[in-house]
Amino acid sequence: MYKLSITGKWRAGFCPESYAGYLSITRARKSHFCNETIVVLHSLTGTIWNEQQALILNHTFITDTGGTDKGDSMNQLEQLREMTTVVADTGDIESIRVFRPTDATTNPSLLLKAAQLPQYQHLVESAIEYGKSKANSASEQTHATMKKLAVNFGTEILKIVPGRVSTEVDARMSFRRDGTIQAAEELIALYQENGVSPDHILIKVASTWEGIQAATELEKRGIHCNLTLLFHFAQAAACADAGVTLISPFVGRIFDWYKKAEGVDHYPPAEDPGVKSVTSIYNYFKRHGYQTQVMGASFRNTDEILELAGCDLLTIAPNLMDKLQHHESPITRKLAPEIAKQQGMDKVSYDENDFRWSLNEDPMATEKLAAGIRGFAADTLKLEKFVHDMCKDCG
Repeated sequence: MYKLSITGKWRAGFCPESYAGYLSITRARKSHFCNETIVVLHSLTGTIWNEQQALILNHTFITDTGGTDKGDSMNQLEQLREMTTVVADTGDIESIRVFRPTDATTNPSLLLKAAQLPQYQHLVESAIEYGKSKANSASEQTHATMKKLAVNFGTEILKIVPGRVSTEVDARMSFRRDGTIQAAEELIALYQENGVSPDHILIKVASTWEGIQAATELEKRGIHCNLTLLFHFAQAAACADAGVTLISPFVGRIFDWYKKAEGVDHYPPAEDPGVKSVTSIYNYFKRHGYQTQVMGASFRNTDEILELAGCDLLTIAPNLMDKLQHHESPITRKLAPEIAKQQGMDKVSYDENDFRWSLNEDPMATEKLAAGIRGFAADTLKLEKFVHDMCKDCG
């Protein structure tokens, strides 16, 4: 058992806890302003940690404390936070308050569930009043109300999380580049009216060819994008070349398709098709120095999550965060830039024809992308109906 004490003033993006993500950790106690960290290490696979190596950080010293320090063991969610940014995959503000993630993601399906809960009726009513004040026709009112509702939830979430919230463009814009750009700018404007900086917002856009082209332009305008419904390497590579901020490959939905197609009930975590997809994308991005971050999404079990420990971000539903919080078995970092850079992966690029053909040749990606867009669009229609039914004097 070693205790590493790190003190001093740190530049943005290099707090000691970020460095600690490369280690296997049982405890990390950090001050609020990140000027002192005490980390207890229980294993460093393939590494001999000594005083000389510790000098790569300023103002450090290291001592052998002995023992196992069992009283300070971290649960798996805490351990995961030391190597990956944990994001809440929910619109339920109370769940976010409980688990205190760094970021949060929402989508029409999650908002539909949250909007029907009594504790959030004031957010719905506020959006309805906004819609009525901005438009006359029923369709215009609905359009304005839906945007305001998404922003209301996002604004409330940002009162809890210190990082970013992802807000999704209407799925019916998935094949409209210009429509996606306009919708994204309208959402950002509403956030700014609420006093929220664009730096805290990720605009979620479907990873269609048109969506990626829209995201390219939005990033140039300083609007950061999260490309969602991503099931194929071609989508990821095109997003990286476009310079988008973040992508969300859907682990669980890939797993669902192969499980049904291959008639199996289970895959070993490392052989899970969704896990393999995200691992390949992560390694490719780090191998070739792309700045686009990878956020694994849509998990079915905690094994998938732990097999991707070390990924840039992982967006996790509250029920799975709860399971991780109630287990203290040590977890091992599986993904890291140093490992990725050793992978022999050639750089590739896709024009529109190559992109569409690659998706066409992959039945899983084709089916899941289409089904995902249809599903989000259907839940948007349900949410519109719910909001309309609540409005007593809407057109």
